[in-house]
Amino acid sequence: MFIAPILAAAPGLLESLFESARQTGEQFGFNWPLFLSNVISFLLVCALLNRFAYRPILDVLEMRRQRIAEGLENAKKIKQQLADAEAKHAEILERANGEAQKMIHEARASAAALAQTRQQEAIAEAEGIIVQAREASVLERDRMLAELRREVARLVVNTTGKVTGKVLTVEDQRRLSEEAAREIAA
Repeated sequence: MFIAPILAAAPGLLESLFESARQTGEQFGFNWPLFLSNVISFLLVCALLNRFAYRPILDVLEMRRQRIAEGLENAKKIKQQLADAEAKHAEILERANGEAQKMIHEARASAAALAQTRQQEAIAEAEGIIVQAREASVLERDRMLAELRREVARLVVNTTGKVTGKVLTVEDQRRLSEEAAREIAA
């Protein structure tokens, strides 16, 4: 808009501008065929990138946006289902608590009766355990005495063999063991 009046006023101005531009281009080594081939290559690369890179990326981004929207919608549905499930859960818990209180009351009543029965059974069982423990104690004492006799007999045989300095025969060892056992029993 502003350039048209200036160009109309000075007809030789436009020619001098072109000449100045041409001289500057020659001075810096400007090459028209190379420039045009670079412009064509650039436009071709832009067209190819637009066709094979930019549009597919936009398509992928659109699909992703749709999936995100679907995910948000599903999240809303799940949130509503969760709220419904929590309401049902609360109702079931309330009913279960009422039934549990009733069962606890009944259990306490039967537990008191059962406790009395169990206490009597426990007393009888404890008396039986005491009797068994006494019997086991007697058996253990007898076992320990027998073991003590064997050990003392072995010690007597070993000591006698060392004191006398001779090797005792099996018959000597048996006789000494029996004598030691009789002395311990007495």
